[in-house]
Amino acid sequence: MARILLIDDDDVVRTVLCALLVRSGHTVIEARDGEEGLDLFPRIVPDLVITDIVMPKKSGLEVMQALREKKPCVKIIVMSGGDRNGPGDNLQAATLIGATSVLAKPFAVAELLAEVNEVLAS
Repeated sequence: MARILLIDDDDVVRTVLCALLVRSGHTVIEARDGEEGLDLFPRIVPDLVITDIVMPKKSGLEVMQALREKKPCVKIIVMSGGDRNGPGDNLQAATLIGATSVLAKPFAVAELLAEVNEVLAS
């Protein structure tokens, strides 16, 4: 299966998503924030990056921009529960910057796994 870099500052969300992805046969490397994710990226060379948007140190949008500079073809799924305006603005910005796919939190397990499979197959 795939090597996935999962970046989310919420420990519970990250742990649950990691378990789901591992159970689906993927290898998952976890990062607690965008800065840690960018540090891990060149060492693990993932097939897919899944990142939250609203995080301390570096946002998911900053992570996406940096990854696009390093490896333009990297597949990136961006997820967000949003800020005070909801997830729409953040996810629209991610799409404009070049996210491969976006997911609004909360999402169903089946939705995440379907999106991961679709992105990896593209």
